[in-house]
Amino acid sequence: MALQSLTFHGVTSAEQVNKITTALMMLDGVDSAEVGRYGAEVVGRVKREALIKAVEKLKLGIKVT
Repeated sequence: MALQSLTFHGVTSAEQVNKITTALMMLDGVDSAEVGRYGAEVVGRVKREALIKAVEKLKLGIKVT
């Protein structure tokens, strides 16, 4: 298992955090995801690009790096 870190810019509400958490946890290979307003720590066998795409697909208007 690997740990991936994401950084968020523009997350302003708990609702957005919940949506991001759900989107990440639904990906195959994700074992756990700790999500906050400024980023996420994801454990599992999933590519970083897949994590970023899952968040961007939500169209929340935030920047993911």
